Amino acid sequence: MNVLVFADSHDGMIAKSAFEAVTYGSKIAKDSGGSAAVLTYGTISSDSLNELASYGITNVLHCSQLTDMDPQQLARLLAAASGDQQSELIVFSHDYTGKSVAPISAARLNAGIVSGAIDYPETSAGFTVKKAVFSGKAFAQVKINSDVKVVSLLPNSVGKTKTEGTANVTEFNPDCGAPSVVVKEQKSKGGEGISLTEADLVVSAGRGLKGPENWGMIEELATELGAATACSRPVADIGWRPHHEHVGQTGIAIRPNLYIAVGISGAIQHLAGVNGSKVIVVVNTDPEAPFFKAADYGIVGDAFVVVPKLIEAVKALKIAQG
Repeated sequence: MNVLVFADSHDGMIAKSAFEAVTYGSKIAKDSGGSAAVLTYGTISSDSLNELASYGITNVLHCSQLTDMDPQQLARLLAAASGDQQSELIVFSHDYTGKSVAPISAARLNAGIVSGAIDYPETSAGFTVKKAVFSGKAFAQVKINSDVKVVSLLPNSVGKTKTEGTANVTEFNPDCGAPSVVVKEQKSKGGEGISLTEADLVVSAGRGLKGPENWGMIEELATELGAATACSRPVADIGWRPHHEHVGQTGIAIRPNLYIAVGISGAIQHLAGVNGSKVIVVVNTDPEAPFFKAADYGIVGDAFVVVPKLIEAVKALKIAQG
């Protein structure tokens, strides 16, 4: 099976989540006796493009003429690339770009699609993909019967595996048509730090912090851990934190390796956006908080006592490790 992986980029670098999709696609190609190629676009450093070879990719198609995230143009680009590579499977990361481009690409290619896959496909009797449904409360096995198949992979589902190799980077600039989106101005969402969608570690807080003036300890803990910061919806709604930090069913869905929730009760809407985290740590004064049922580790205590102690412990560990 020939596989084409769409790799998004940020600030001149291949997106972190894309490397997991590349690992996924290259393994499927290898196991089925096919080839794997990567399609990417925009201004990307040569080092970042060449890094794709470390994940089993030998052929990289780079479209430098497209620089903006225009779903219609990218779908045309992908259709041209899949024809060039005779691809039978198209793999996206289930991120903002993947959610926008994958369905359009599937329609253009007359392909069956599974959005949000969480494991490698079962191919002993066709092509069946596992995905979470009902906000992670259950799983579905979806069989794709079309000749061309499209799958978007939830981040942190299969991990990244490096291999040895070299990649052949080729400029690929087909006619992608006129843009359907015109970008007149770009503005930063503000703040420095690690992107939530790219973060392995996330420290989040809710109304239990009592006010925005108390967020300093959350940011300090995140800095010491090398983590991103997040918040619950009520906190964003009342203006304590910016809306781009809101995680949950109506905000950003994340799947970090570690999610620390401080002063968040754990309503189902919040859990829906974070229950894919590998490890969940909850700090709350209420022993009956719903979040404790989903937590791997729980601390019943005052955040204003617990968090400073966590910061001290992290600092001590870093000093001990040199």
